[in-house]
Amino acid sequence: MAGLLSIGLTGLNAAQNQLSTASHNITNANTAGFHRQYVVQTTQDPMFTGAGFFGNGTRIASVNRAYDQFLENQVAVADNRRAQYSAYNAQISQINNLLADPSSGLSTAMDGFFAGVQEVAANPTSIAARQALISSGEALVTRFQALDSRLSEIRQGVETEIASTVGLINSYAGAIAEMNQRITIAQSAGAGVPANDLLDQRGQLVAELNQLIRVTTTTQADGSLSVFVGSGQNLVSGNTTSTLAAVPSAEDPTRSSIALVSANGNQIVLPERLLTGGQLAGLLEFRSGSLDATQNRIGLIAATIASAFNEQHKLGVDLDGVLGQDFFRLPTPRMIPSGAADVQLDSANIGALTDSDYQLAYDGTNYTLTNLNSKASVVVGAGATVSFEGLTLTTPATASLAAGESALIQPTRFMARDIAMGISDTRKVAAGNPVSSNTPTTNAGNGKVSGIVINDVSGMVSAPSTTPNFGAITLTFDSATNSFSVNPAADFALSPASYNPATESVGKTFTLTGTTAPALFEFEFTISGSPANGDTFTLQPTEKGVADNRNATLLGALQTAKLLFDSGTGGTATLGTAYSQMVSTIGNQSRTAQVNEATQKALLSQASDARDSLSGVNLDEEAANLVRYQQAYQAAGRVMSIAQRLFDEVLSIGR
Repeated sequence: MAGLLSIGLTGLNAAQNQLSTASHNITNANTAGFHRQYVVQTTQDPMFTGAGFFGNGTRIASVNRAYDQFLENQVAVADNRRAQYSAYNAQISQINNLLADPSSGLSTAMDGFFAGVQEVAANPTSIAARQALISSGEALVTRFQALDSRLSEIRQGVETEIASTVGLINSYAGAIAEMNQRITIAQSAGAGVPANDLLDQRGQLVAELNQLIRVTTTTQADGSLSVFVGSGQNLVSGNTTSTLAAVPSAEDPTRSSIALVSANGNQIVLPERLLTGGQLAGLLEFRSGSLDATQNRIGLIAATIASAFNEQHKLGVDLDGVLGQDFFRLPTPRMIPSGAADVQLDSANIGALTDSDYQLAYDGTNYTLTNLNSKASVVVGAGATVSFEGLTLTTPATASLAAGESALIQPTRFMARDIAMGISDTRKVAAGNPVSSNTPTTNAGNGKVSGIVINDVSGMVSAPSTTPNFGAITLTFDSATNSFSVNPAADFALSPASYNPATESVGKTFTLTGTTAPALFEFEFTISGSPANGDTFTLQPTEKGVADNRNATLLGALQTAKLLFDSGTGGTATLGTAYSQMVSTIGNQSRTAQVNEATQKALLSQASDARDSLSGVNLDEEAANLVRYQQAYQAAGRVMSIAQRLFDEVLSIGR
């Protein structure tokens, strides 16, 4: 009877454990990271008799999780990429909304500015038109500064999020290390006794960490989990951790680099290309791939429009007959460390300026200036000057960098932030051309001079005068040689000198260049018609205060001129085109991020469904199990009841 009672008791205990496990599954159906548990039940060792083996009931071998590492990995990969695209999309949408909004974008401000230029060209002596131009210039400067300010706010937010994400990563790493210790103690009874709930909690911590940064894991013999980041750098090992830190970049202290800090305090800066996946990678990718490029491109547009406008403005004269000055003020390119060399914008080759950052490396003898995007480079000796991609670089005769050191040059990063107006006086708007032509009424032919374009004003003004005061230049036509002579011939050269009225009367362009210092100015002009022998044309300084709009017209033409992205054969984009390209690029990147995020969400849903079909809790199934285990419990109780009755019968015989 005792054997029967013992067998019934094992069944009763087994059914009770099954009921407890099913109840545990039901109550944790909505617990994040929980995996369905099931009881592994087996028979007790049988008892041998001469008649054979008789069973001794049942026992619980273990309680396991429904877990598949392959399915878990699929979920982890999909969730990691989803988190990366989500972080990237959240950031780039801010830039997309900023640039695409007509009220905050740059197109409206540029159109308004050039409308002001055209108004001055239409009425060059109007103070109201000149004031409107200065006001529209101030509005353009304000728009550049506002765009840069908003981008700087976004940058500051990204840096804050990077630091916050690094802090969360360290928190999860510490929690995983603590969980490793608890699991190691809990499973000290052997590998066949898994700490299911602790394993689930640790797995959930790893999953949440994986959303922040891509991790790989390895389970050790003692049950602890080693966690690795980057290219295999150890973040968690047993119950010890390394930490990540957002440290100032060696190249640019204003931005954060990610360093791995070991237990002994040593820091190893991890290249951004190794930090793939997760929220941290999305933030880093946005910063380097979109934010830097956008801020540089807006700075490039600011530098180009200001430099080109200044150069043309300085070739004209204002209402007082004085040569124009800088209409805009631009800062010098940023260099870290400052003073490593002298870098300026090359206004004569501003079209070659790019929106890339540059590295200036010193090898102990020479300097190498490298475009960090295209990798194009130029080698410069100490104490030398070179023009490269819209920059003028002058290296110091005595090196300011040690051999092997380098400096970071950001030519356009802060141009939009620091651009400012150069003039505020309406009379200082240089709308006129400093050179005018005069055709005597005594000329017998119908030749005329037009289209004077100034190339260089060097020496046009000599002290104590403040206005162009060069002497009158006379051109005389000789029909015998079909050519012009210039007077004074000792001071100026005319190229070309020939002119054939029979074939060139529609117009031919000439260049007049000063050959005697300091009068080295140069300008072009067009002669058309049929001059007679001995006809003369006079080129002289323009009188101040006249209604001259020739330079204003050239300033207005800059709106449609291809000023940017000159690869050696001339510019390929106007100011508006360059801005539109940037807006289009950001829009495409934003759309791509949205599509990628939606795709990863779908993949994550599929992977999660596949995992949950194995590991998830099915409440209907568990409810059916409760009924089954209840019946088993009742049946085991019935066995014990029968054993009790039989025992009572035996006792009654003895009485």
